[in-house]
Amino acid sequence: MKTFKKGCKEKLFMYKPGNIQTTLMVAFSVISAVIMLCMGSVMYLRFSSMSRQEILENNQKLMDQTIESVEDYLINMRQISDALYYDIIKESDISSQSDKIHSGMNLLYEANKENLRSIAIYNKSGSLMEAEPVVAQKEDPNVTKQEWFMHAMNQMENIHFSTPHVQNLFDDGSSRYYWVISSSRVVELTNGSNTQLGVLLVDMDYSGIARMMDRINTAGSGQYFYLCDSNGQIIYHPHQVQLDNGMKNESSKKVAAAKESVYEERVNGERREIVVDTIGYTGWKLVCVMPYSIFSSKMLDIKQFVLILILLMMMMLTLINRLISVRISRPIMKLNNSVTEYEEGKEPEIYIGGSREIRHLGRSIRESYKQNTALMQKIVWEQTERRKSELEVLQSQINPHFLYNTLDSITWMIEGERNDEAVFMISQLARLFRISLSKGHTIISIKDELQHAQSYMNIQKVRYKNKFQISFDIAPDILDCCIVKLILQPILENAINYGVREMDDCGEIIVRGSRQKDEILLTVTDNGMGIPEEEVEFLLTDTKRVHKKGSGVGLVNVNNRIKILFGEQYGLHIESELDEGTTVSIKIPAIIYSEENRKKFESSSQKDKQEET
Repeated sequence: MKTFKKGCKEKLFMYKPGNIQTTLMVAFSVISAVIMLCMGSVMYLRFSSMSRQEILENNQKLMDQTIESVEDYLINMRQISDALYYDIIKESDISSQSDKIHSGMNLLYEANKENLRSIAIYNKSGSLMEAEPVVAQKEDPNVTKQEWFMHAMNQMENIHFSTPHVQNLFDDGSSRYYWVISSSRVVELTNGSNTQLGVLLVDMDYSGIARMMDRINTAGSGQYFYLCDSNGQIIYHPHQVQLDNGMKNESSKKVAAAKESVYEERVNGERREIVVDTIGYTGWKLVCVMPYSIFSSKMLDIKQFVLILILLMMMMLTLINRLISVRISRPIMKLNNSVTEYEEGKEPEIYIGGSREIRHLGRSIRESYKQNTALMQKIVWEQTERRKSELEVLQSQINPHFLYNTLDSITWMIEGERNDEAVFMISQLARLFRISLSKGHTIISIKDELQHAQSYMNIQKVRYKNKFQISFDIAPDILDCCIVKLILQPILENAINYGVREMDDCGEIIVRGSRQKDEILLTVTDNGMGIPEEEVEFLLTDTKRVHKKGSGVGLVNVNNRIKILFGEQYGLHIESELDEGTTVSIKIPAIIYSEENRKKFESSSQKDKQEET
């Protein structure tokens, strides 16, 4: 009965009342939470991507407008250079029409003086030919060594634009210094019937470009724009002072060599997005630097919106999950409660209600309880009787052959007037049978079992005229533990018959005993002839092979008795080698011997083992 109820509880209803409802609710809630988190993550990533794309597009538009303004500015400078060259210089003789050239230069300068600082013509030797406005040239400025002059002479077919620098050619008497960007080109100067090469220099006011760049560097979000040339030299940077002082680094050379217009980089551990566009005519690069913090700051409101939406949806889903889980679990819980009460001995009516499946399950459980109750009672009775019979049969299998031989030996001793030896044999035999009977008990102490084994071996040594030696090495802490009686005698008898009987006064049998945590290990070792390998594997399974010689009880009997009383994990283990000897190990649980433990072990313990099986 107990076994069936326990099995039903473990296999059919593992949940305590309320657990299945909690499990359903938790499962639905977890699924809902996962779905909401996935949806929230997808929404966040989508909005983040859209926000990032929007920022990039806005900055790209701003860059396009700035590039258009800078290109218009540079085109204007190029048109001034073209007008000077093609309409004035090329049409005039530098030696006889200098006034015409100067007048034309003055006219262009006055028309564009907001964007110009100076216009000058130099011959290929670096001598000043004309300049506007008319100011004094500084002493010995070696223009042939200056960058704008060398670039023009090295690549005559192009107009060259320099990086920003201080204008250092003319002295206007104001002691002021102007930052300019020089536009230079090679020109042909007509001198009478001869022509010579020269360089036309147009110095643009750097403040015009700086104002354009300042207008787009007003955002306080951390992003900024700067200009560099095709070699990575900085033309404009909003943090120029920090760059000059070494407080800030810029990857302008990487920008100049970049093949992609948009890419990511890390500078001093800061992750940022770079957008690059090229300005026509010059090869300059307009660069937008956007730290990733501007993307995350843009997404703050979206994060809050997504979180609030997820929380609201989860609250709604929790309420819905609660209602669903209660509806599904209520009949199951009622069925489980009725089964639990039945197991506790109250025997109520098994609940039948709820859905069709739950009603069918309730009816099946009720019928199975009725059928199995009767069946288990019958099985319990049959198993108890069978186990008692097995123990009684095994106990009664002690071969009387040993007794007959011992009595014959005593008779021969008396007839031969060896009365002392006869008395010793009778006393040992009496002690042996006193322990064998043990008032009908199956469990005795190891101390008594060892005394029985010693009496048995004392008798055998007399019978075999001391042809072998026996010694006992037993740990004192196991003497008061329980053991199945009469398990050492059959093993010792086999040690004599299989091992030392045929040896000449050199046989030795050692009985050892020790405790290993919660188990006791007893071993019987002999140095005899050993057992063939093909025989060893059958000693504990084949009773016919065991009974060829030795005890009528046999090792199979001993092994079975131990397993019946202590469990399948206990019993005998045999190791043997020809001409080396045999060791039989006995493993039993470490249980202190007492009258209470003996009764409990011989009665209720057997029933518990039967229920487990």
